[in-house]
Amino acid sequence: MIQSRVLPSTCTERGRAAVTQTDWRTALPVIHAGPVTLRELRIADAPTLHAMLTTAEVSRFISPPPTTVAGFERFIEWTLRERAAGRYVCFAVVPNGIDEAVGLFQVRALDARFDIAEWGFALGCPFWGSGMFVHASRQILDFAFDVLGVRRLEARASVQNGRGNGALQKIGAIREAVLRKSFLHNGQYHDQVLWSLHADEWRLTRPLGSISVH
Repeated sequence: MIQSRVLPSTCTERGRAAVTQTDWRTALPVIHAGPVTLRELRIADAPTLHAMLTTAEVSRFISPPPTTVAGFERFIEWTLRERAAGRYVCFAVVPNGIDEAVGLFQVRALDARFDIAEWGFALGCPFWGSGMFVHASRQILDFAFDVLGVRRLEARASVQNGRGNGALQKIGAIREAVLRKSFLHNGQYHDQVLWSLHADEWRLTRPLGSISVH
């Protein structure tokens, strides 16, 4: 379990990301890794998230996002309540040199112990192919397995989402099944690929430079 007090950012090993440590139910840590910072969502992120995640390129492969800035503000407030309840975490993706979020990663408990969880991500299309996903996803996986205590982490991606499925495969997720007509979008049901990662396997294979939060 991470400490209940906020500690200074640290970098204990060469190449490791710096992280501000905290009790995650009180506040999420701030993680600096490569070209991106991961932190808690803020109400001020709502306009940028609305601009980035409601485009046709992004929204066609995710659950319908809020349609207004006010809707994103309500979503951010909901993420804070769910995190405080210990059921869910949502990290903002903030590129170096930018103050607002351009995407997000979320992890949702699928059981009472947070032993099994589902994760998802969305990133504004101007940042596709930038390498930000790989840097950010490694830190999210470390956080899920080492801090939240997740044992099995699942992801679902539309069969038609070649970029998303490719990204999951690239970080080592295992394709387990096709969930037929499991995703409703614009009134039509689509097939999804079910991917999984397991804590013991990730700890054996994760790349050097992954963080460790205590």
